[in-house]
Amino acid sequence: MKNVIIIGASGNIARQVTDMLLGRSAIQLTLFVRNARRLRKKIPSEVRVVEGDALHYDELHGAIAGQDMVYINLAGDLEAMVKNVVRVMRETGVRRVILISSIGIYDKPLRPVLKPYRAAADVIETSGLDYTVLRPTWFTNVDEVDYEITQKGEPEKGSVVSQKSLAAFIVKVIEHPEQYVGESLGINKPGS
Repeated sequence: MKNVIIIGASGNIARQVTDMLLGRSAIQLTLFVRNARRLRKKIPSEVRVVEGDALHYDELHGAIAGQDMVYINLAGDLEAMVKNVVRVMRETGVRRVILISSIGIYDKPLRPVLKPYRAAADVIETSGLDYTVLRPTWFTNVDEVDYEITQKGEPEKGSVVSQKSLAAFIVKVIEHPEQYVGESLGINKPGS
């Protein structure tokens, strides 16, 4: 059994990841949200739901302790929240983390709108944890799984990726946590 927590579980991509993971006997899922009503659907009883704020260290601590993997899907004060998550992970011995960031975070000059995403990625990349940073292009709602990835340092490709594609890739990393460790990956629809 693998214990996985989604921090920011009410987000669109996190909800799709949750849907894809439900019913998999090898996964024990914990959803960390500010308000459980924002999950929008009935969550099975075997899924643990924790209401809390990622800006509050104590609330994160109780939720992350005992997990095998943390998937961070947040918006807002990303740097502060990610610092809290990393601190808790170090203190509780949880090593594996996935962070959603954004395309363009390594561009120079860095566009102001991307500064929070870059700051969060920097925290993760210097954390000493077993991380995967994902840098998706613009999201679409297309019902497809069609993606390619690029490595940090390679030119980013494409202009869009479906939310379903990104969710499917996250599930792949959750199911195979030994893959993509220590990598920052661009993800896009081929030819977009």
